[in-house]
Amino acid sequence: MVKIRLSQTGTKNRKTYRIIAIEEGKRRDGQAIEILGFYNPLIKPAQLSVKRERITYWVSQGAKLTSTVQKLLERP
Repeated sequence: MVKIRLSQTGTKNRKTYRIIAIEEGKRRDGQAIEILGFYNPLIKPAQLSVKRERITYWVSQGAKLTSTVQKLLERP
């Protein structure tokens, strides 16, 4: 099953995240099927860039959103 979840990037104490589509059993920072956006919580306000049409596509194909990604997408 495909999951849409966060992948950690950046360095220690300067973490940023990618929103990715990846097989459920793969490692957190493993090879992604597709990169769907990024999230940078370090700047104020936090920066979120998402390809919503691709997320809609993956969800229509049966992908599941993690709770963290779902909360990020619900933000205005």
